[in-house]
Amino acid sequence: MRLLLMSDTHLPRRAKRLPEALLAELPRADVVFHAGDWVDTATLDLLESRSRRLIGVYGNNDGPGLRARLPEVAYAELDGLRFAAVHETGSAQGREARCAARFPDLDVLVFGHSHIPWDSTAPGGLRLLNPGSPTDRRRQPYRTYMTAEIAGGTLAGVTLHRLPQG
Repeated sequence: MRLLLMSDTHLPRRAKRLPEALLAELPRADVVFHAGDWVDTATLDLLESRSRRLIGVYGNNDGPGLRARLPEVAYAELDGLRFAAVHETGSAQGREARCAARFPDLDVLVFGHSHIPWDSTAPGGLRLLNPGSPTDRRRQPYRTYMTAEIAGGTLAGVTLHRLPQG
């Protein structure tokens, strides 16, 4: 099972559209995660129409239209792994322990907000993944997204993809 992870698209404020490289990943993904800060409902409509399965949440910059259609936290079981998506997890310091306490029954937590890619494992085994942003790199050297594979109930092949500058 192939996963596509993104967050913080901020359309159309930070970019006019999603990058072509990211759009090209959509037909290859069995499940697409978006960890919030869509900003416009058109991006949600686009991903819903092009994704086999979309798991998304609203973020702090998402207004009533998105909040009416998306949860604050989304849960899914994929090939035996327990996932959740949430926008914000607080400061980097203490993140693993804080998230492990908040989500004790999960295997993987996909989050956003910071625009800073993150891949770590909390004590107890919770994997935390932040794909960064494909449209707004902020202080990062690249705009980014992630892909991953699930095989035999194991998360593997987590890859951070850097998008060309521009």
